[in-house]
Amino acid sequence: MALADMRSPIESGCPDGFQYMHPVMRRNFGLWKYHEHPRPGVLLHVAHSGDKIWTVKCGTQRILDTFTLRKLTEIGDKYADGYIHFTLRSNVEYMTDDESKVEPLIKAIEDAGFIVGGTANSVAMIAHTQGWLHCDIPGTDASGVVKSMMDELIDDFKNCNMPNRVHITTSCCQINCGGQGDIAINIQHTKPPKINHNLVGNICERPTVVARCPVAAIRPAMVDGKPSLEVDEKKCICCGACFPPCPPMQINHPEHSKLAIWVGGNHSNARSKPTFQRLVASGIPNNPPRWPEATAIVKEILKAYKEGAKDWERINDWIERIGWPKFFDVTGLPFTKYHIDNWRGSRNSLNASTHIRF
Repeated sequence: MALADMRSPIESGCPDGFQYMHPVMRRNFGLWKYHEHPRPGVLLHVAHSGDKIWTVKCGTQRILDTFTLRKLTEIGDKYADGYIHFTLRSNVEYMTDDESKVEPLIKAIEDAGFIVGGTANSVAMIAHTQGWLHCDIPGTDASGVVKSMMDELIDDFKNCNMPNRVHITTSCCQINCGGQGDIAINIQHTKPPKINHNLVGNICERPTVVARCPVAAIRPAMVDGKPSLEVDEKKCICCGACFPPCPPMQINHPEHSKLAIWVGGNHSNARSKPTFQRLVASGIPNNPPRWPEATAIVKEILKAYKEGAKDWERINDWIERIGWPKFFDVTGLPFTKYHIDNWRGSRNSLNASTHIRF
């Protein structure tokens, strides 16, 4: 029997964010007059009421242990009235209405080993998927790529020396859940999955695997008298979507799983229309633990962008102005037949129905 004092159910969804906001933020929500950028990593917002609040942005390693979280929150308790805010890219924003606390707060952050920056026209902290931490489909570990690249780009995070803000994203699978940014580094499988037919019948629910394929390249088959699956390699796009529901369909490979770099993605419509990213480099070695080849290409793209773009041009705006031939020329990247966007068969070969399939 249910208890008479049984608690009421809790609705799913995001909690009310106002309870975690600094009192000055709550009091002046939607009533800000202007904001300023006193220095890299620091923002000042001024409300119509005259209230002021300073925000100090601190970069973290994203995957945080308990010790690091306690260290970050202790800084917030001492200098930010106990209010901190985690951003989409796992930065920590400390907010205070006392200007005298700003410099001691910055010193405490840096003394603890963290970096202040990531505002205005800087290279933002790289957003990435969680890779081997809890994803069921990774071809590499995005966290390692991010660590290696941010070690090289940390000065561009700390200083505002880019023409406009640069968002970099990484994805540890080719389906690209971490990919839409000014620059994206994604895994690229180059071979169809290898099937262990002895295990398929015992592990995989075959209709689910068939439905999971976005290009209908998988079908049931009998192999050596056992129920299994087969792949039409002419249709297969090597995305890896079949691996989570059927681990015997192994697609990760130390040699044939490469990295690819895409540029020009932009969600904003502030100065131009939103754009999809385009492939500019493929077949890059997936070379842990430092991924030097991929990092070198990203640095070369950023160097050309910094030298050639006008003020406030995002990377997609810069490329639109100079043209793709000039982009490949100034970055030194080779242009191949794989960069020609002439594919017209998507309506026939992709799953174009309105049904959501997993």
